[in-house]
Amino acid sequence: MRNLILFDSDIRDRLLPLTYTRPVCELRVGILSIREKWEKHLGGKASYITQDYLNEKYPINISSDNYVINGSLLPTDDILRLVKDLKPSVALLHGESEDLIAARLTQDQFTRLIENNDPDDISGLKIDKFPPRLVDSLTKIFTYNGSEIESDFNLLTRGRTSAPLSATNTLIGDGPVFLEEGAWVEGATLNAQNGPIYIGKNATVMEGSMLRGPIAVCDNATIKMGAKIYGETTIGPWSKAGGEIGNSVLYAYSNKGHDGYLGNSVIGEWCNIGADTNVSNLKNNYTEVRLWDYPSQRFQPTGEQFCGLIMGDHSKCGINTMFNTGTVVGVSANIFGDGYPRNFIPSFAWGGASGFSTYDLEKAYDTAEKVMARRSQNLSHAERLILMRVFEDSAVHRRWEPKK
Repeated sequence: MRNLILFDSDIRDRLLPLTYTRPVCELRVGILSIREKWEKHLGGKASYITQDYLNEKYPINISSDNYVINGSLLPTDDILRLVKDLKPSVALLHGESEDLIAARLTQDQFTRLIENNDPDDISGLKIDKFPPRLVDSLTKIFTYNGSEIESDFNLLTRGRTSAPLSATNTLIGDGPVFLEEGAWVEGATLNAQNGPIYIGKNATVMEGSMLRGPIAVCDNATIKMGAKIYGETTIGPWSKAGGEIGNSVLYAYSNKGHDGYLGNSVIGEWCNIGADTNVSNLKNNYTEVRLWDYPSQRFQPTGEQFCGLIMGDHSKCGINTMFNTGTVVGVSANIFGDGYPRNFIPSFAWGGASGFSTYDLEKAYDTAEKVMARRSQNLSHAERLILMRVFEDSAVHRRWEPKK
């Protein structure tokens, strides 16, 4: 079994707030996370080079032979072939700055590399002929999601037989539909004409739901009655989805269980979207959407006409919340009230359009513990420390706090 080590590059800062609480490779794009893709393609087990404060939850494992891979890299056919064929002491580099894409290193070479002592026995191979597909911006998560669903679908279902689809369902198109063991789908309309439909293990699709591929309903997820789920959407493990959703990714244990629209969006783990919440994903003048960029501390153009809501882990919004086009919400924020809140809401913010105060860290812990207990999960010591560090690092964005 190959030993894989997936590392965070400078791209990590462009993927905040989602990477406040996880390494880059733990981002889900398609059915699987980036880490899971590499593990399945290479038949290996992955560990991490990430931020120091994430190490307790996401440790590193070094062996005598290590495949070191950029955590934002998606395994396309060309890149997979190059990585599989890597010889010892060879690195794959890309671009004028020769960014590291992947390398095969001994334990000694790896140790010297992370200590910033460049090993002189490593040869570089430029791969500009095969440009890497990197998740290097927040919008790439949903713009790549449709093609990644199709790629992951083929990877997961090749040579396997789907569980039977009940005759109570209406199937449109001749595209593939795959149900894992224990999936419950009754009285739904499944349109696979434009892409595959994947229903994970023990997932539930309730009656009256309408699903249009490519779509992934991950293990133990629930699609509520009458939901309208458009293509290029992923509903993560244990998440609940209702209302109208299009080209969006919900990570694990999050709920958008009621009516309201969510489009071209990414929702982190342990989030809750209140009933009748609506997200704008298109500006009235149809111009390019600008999104808050953490490295530059300002709004930057995305190159996208459609972009809705990016929400970090443990954040919540109340009923009838209205989000403007291109809104970024940090970790453990609580948004409520009438009107449109600002387009950038810092982590641990409490309030809405009328203003914000700081969400006390101990109260945030308490809420997280209650939410996680409902799913038989505990807020671990490591996760507490992560939230504490995010609280500290994000204080610079809570401009209403008195300066120290």
